[in-house]
Amino acid sequence: MGWFDERGGLDGTVAVITGGAGALGRGSALDLAANGVRVAVLDLDADAGEDLRGALADQGYDALIRHGDARDPEVLAALFDAVDARWGRLDTLVNVVGGTFRAPFTETGPKGWDALLRTNFLHVLHACHAAVPRIRAGGRGGSIVNISTIEAHRAAPGFAVYAAAKAAVEQFARTLAVELAPDGIRVNNIAPDFVPTPTLARLAGGDEGMGHPEGARIAIPMGRAGRASDVSGCVVFLASALSEFVTGTTLHPDGGTHASAGWFNWPDSGWANHVPARYL
Repeated sequence: MGWFDERGGLDGTVAVITGGAGALGRGSALDLAANGVRVAVLDLDADAGEDLRGALADQGYDALIRHGDARDPEVLAALFDAVDARWGRLDTLVNVVGGTFRAPFTETGPKGWDALLRTNFLHVLHACHAAVPRIRAGGRGGSIVNISTIEAHRAAPGFAVYAAAKAAVEQFARTLAVELAPDGIRVNNIAPDFVPTPTLARLAGGDEGMGHPEGARIAIPMGRAGRASDVSGCVVFLASALSEFVTGTTLHPDGGTHASAGWFNWPDSGWANHVPARYL
């Protein structure tokens, strides 16, 4: 047994991942499974779920894959019941489900707001409400991890309600972390910036600058776009005992964009928080 295996304590544990078949969820499911975690995944994309099922089975991992909408409390309840029946324990919950669309706030309405809140905030409440009693019953402590976004920490023109919902997730996590701390249950968030995924490609609307290497070099201090593995590595850390004294906080696998706060590394000009005159 290696150092991480011994210290991490993940082998034989059970994790539920909502939205676990998309790019970020899939990476988290595979990386957790590679460390001995038995994963239960719920995703709305049936094809992605089947693809993940095959990938996990090919490597001999014990997993449960369900097709359904994590925003539906009854669907969530059925998933947790299936986990109870199959493994009789729960140690980790990873909430990945999220989504948005671009529009000025004044051009949106209650129907769109409700959809954004259900997708990005309310499902987290439902999942945590189902998971906490199960994790607590094990008496071993555990971990809840929410995939948030850098937009919870800065203005996001065109994404006002989405950003507000993700900020609500982070504040909810802080309070829940304090409430559950006596049980040894940690609650944390992961707030990435730009990680190329099919969802982000749709939001780009054909703007190639989002994924262009030079655009990433200018906007992201570490000079590249994020990768799914940047996020899944944080998930593994927060699920493991290596983070047993970490709760109520947010990890930022964003290459430094949260820290830079509007400073850009302009070609031939260096760092500036404004557009250099030669570009005007």
